[in-house]
Amino acid sequence: MLENFWFNVEYGINHVLDINAYDHVLFLIVLTVPYVFKDWKRVLLLVSVFTLGHTLSLVLAAYSVVRVNGQLVEFLIPVTILIVALFNVFTAGKGAQKEKVGVLFLSTLFFGLIHGLGFAREFHILLGDSDNKLVLLLEFALGIELAQVIIVFIVLFLGYVGQTIFRFSKRDWIMVISAIVVGLVIPMILNSEFLA
Repeated sequence: MLENFWFNVEYGINHVLDINAYDHVLFLIVLTVPYVFKDWKRVLLLVSVFTLGHTLSLVLAAYSVVRVNGQLVEFLIPVTILIVALFNVFTAGKGAQKEKVGVLFLSTLFFGLIHGLGFAREFHILLGDSDNKLVLLLEFALGIELAQVIIVFIVLFLGYVGQTIFRFSKRDWIMVISAIVVGLVIPMILNSEFLA
């Protein structure tokens, strides 16, 4: 039982940290880069909104409530990253990240839903004929949350180092990191099978 628990949690962690599927990490980077350590509660809330969306779409897919075109989902994932990165570029230094509910929360939830659907096929194989689908999904979600907290901490730490030791202004830090992510996701969008 405990062995299964750790397997599912580890599977969730590896899903986020998979070097071949770094779209998840890119999204977390653009989501976190506007913030500093004192904003940790807000960042944690955003990350949890993502996990909620991801888990919800996996539940819907696991119980065959929804079926979505895989190519469309693979196209939409980098589009959501691009939206948040561009939002950062255009609002850097303007305090837009302090809004109660805004484009970041909605796009985070949307990305979670989309990303969960993108992973649904592989996850369906993992589930097999399991009787405990919901438990397995929750253990997997815990792994995702743990991996995301690690990435968020690393981004916040690098932001702290960049802004205190190397004296980047907060605005420049947000602009440069977000622009790099834009440069990485545009080829992902253009090379999408959905556009082929």
